[in-house]
Amino acid sequence: MMIKTAIILAGGLGTRLRSAVADLPKCMAPVNGLPFIHFVIALLQKEGIENFIFSLGYKSEAIISYVDTQYPVLQKKYVIETKPLGTGGAIKAACKQVTEKNVVVVNGDTLFHINIAELSRFHETHDASCTIALKEMKSFDRYGAVELNNDQSIKAFKEKQFCESGTINGGVYALTLATILTGDYPEVFSFEKEYLEKNTGNGKLYGVINNDYFIDIGIPEDYQCFQDDYKAIIAKNNLSSSHNATSAFLNALTV
Repeated sequence: MMIKTAIILAGGLGTRLRSAVADLPKCMAPVNGLPFIHFVIALLQKEGIENFIFSLGYKSEAIISYVDTQYPVLQKKYVIETKPLGTGGAIKAACKQVTEKNVVVVNGDTLFHINIAELSRFHETHDASCTIALKEMKSFDRYGAVELNNDQSIKAFKEKQFCESGTINGGVYALTLATILTGDYPEVFSFEKEYLEKNTGNGKLYGVINNDYFIDIGIPEDYQCFQDDYKAIIAKNNLSSSHNATSAFLNALTV
């Protein structure tokens, strides 16, 4: 069964992006007059997501105001951190608002074109606790590499270091709720360290490589890269309206 609910993690402070975007959550960074989260929501809707849970923290009111105004009929809930919970704590708190067995988790500052139906199908057929969307990349040091076994189960997560080529965690997950909600996890914890790394090798953690469009705007250089990519699509298609430009951009994301 295809997953219909997504958690968008948008509670971070975004300190590395402050030089380019002051006093805004990363997901609200403007792109040609639209906040980045506009593209995250639009892509998830395009892939069949119907229910949204926004995990918020820093300047949550800015995100809530935008989403409530621009998406008045969107099926949505907000989970607001009163203190930093880490990625794991944020996911755990948001999972308590999910009514399905499985949920998709994405980062609010990352756009990764994933076929949610295929991700859901893989997750179900492999009886996975978590399926990670992976991206092949060349010449990188911002991310740790991920190694797979022949059956696509996760073999290892490598520390961040320069790699000529490798596969990275794309920050999109299909997650079985029970694995988080019934696990012995504290209120505050890192999903990457305390959940992903500690469950490596248990046969329940899988990765699916997808080489469609990926961008993480967490640093000014990549934020500028996304703006350039979007403007190039507008120019190529001679578009003026934001709706048509967004549709054209999303349709162009398949590599």
